[in-house]
Amino acid sequence: MANIKSSRKSARQAVVRRAHNFTMRTEVRTAIKNVKKAIAGGDKAAAAAALEKSRSVIDRVAAKGILHRNAAARQKSRLAQAIKGMR
Repeated sequence: MANIKSSRKSARQAVVRRAHNFTMRTEVRTAIKNVKKAIAGGDKAAAAAALEKSRSVIDRVAAKGILHRNAAARQKSRLAQAIKGMR
């Protein structure tokens, strides 16, 4: 543990930020998983609805810098491409 007061505060803040970032990252993974489940289910309308919900989550997390913007764009693109390829 740090000895300087500002360093102790910084360490406390880092713990809180890490917990928040972990929660947001988990939310993104869950949203992506929900879209993949809908795609596997074969219902194109449900998959498209799940994609719209996941897009907002992915964009929000990318805007905060928790997920890189290119990684967010790649995830959204791949999910959209998978839905487009459904029959």
